[in-house]
Amino acid sequence: MNSDNLLFALGLTVFAGLSTGVGSLMSFLSKKFNPKFLAGALGFSAGVMIYVSLIDIFPKAKESLVTYYGNVSGYWYTVISFFSGIALIALIDKLIPSYENPHEIRNIVTGNQKNNNDQTKLMRMGLFSAIAIAIHNFPEGLATFLAAISDPTLGISIAVAVAIHNIPEGVAVSVPVYYATKSRRKAFWLSFLSGLAEPVGAIIGYFILSHFFSDATFGVIFGAVAGIMVYISLDELLPTAEEYGEHHIAIGGLVAGMLVMALSLLLFV
Repeated sequence: MNSDNLLFALGLTVFAGLSTGVGSLMSFLSKKFNPKFLAGALGFSAGVMIYVSLIDIFPKAKESLVTYYGNVSGYWYTVISFFSGIALIALIDKLIPSYENPHEIRNIVTGNQKNNNDQTKLMRMGLFSAIAIAIHNFPEGLATFLAAISDPTLGISIAVAVAIHNIPEGVAVSVPVYYATKSRRKAFWLSFLSGLAEPVGAIIGYFILSHFFSDATFGVIFGAVAGIMVYISLDELLPTAEEYGEHHIAIGGLVAGMLVMALSLLLFV
């Protein structure tokens, strides 16, 4: 494996993960906070991730597994891998539920919240959000990293989509911590550090899996990655987009994300 490719893939993963810091900075600029814009961006991110998962990543997984196992068995393993990825991220989501509450966070950021002097509760919410987001970011980091190794253009697209996805996660961590401690520094760094789980997950996952790499391993991982990304889009991105904005803004962003992803893939045919 080319060391330049590894560094490039790792750099993209770091970029995607640390965009939680962008969300943290946005939360401190309450007068410039635009929930509708964020809703459109989240819908856009979902569109990119769904389109690329089903149109590009899933077929690549199938191609690798069919080459290794044959047409029928290879297709079966691809489908099983896809739904195994969904099952894995759903299990993580079940065991480590997200503590994001877009409606509450939006009210706090825009100054429309009710009076709440329970600083312990807010600090607890921020810490739990950071832990939950860090654990959820592990598979996302591995997905971004492996996609970038396989295809740098694809890796860039996924990294941008994941980065947009991480912005409200940064808000979810920083806002309650800031209002509990009145310290922008603490809020920013806790939010920033929660995003480090993505490159950490990528590095750990890669070094574990690199000993078993083959066409079959690549196919199974990519099939699972496609499932993970579709689940994240449907379970997190779109619902959060609708919480921040309106239904049609979220769907408009979704379609725009699919269109941009389709055009970007056509440019490199």
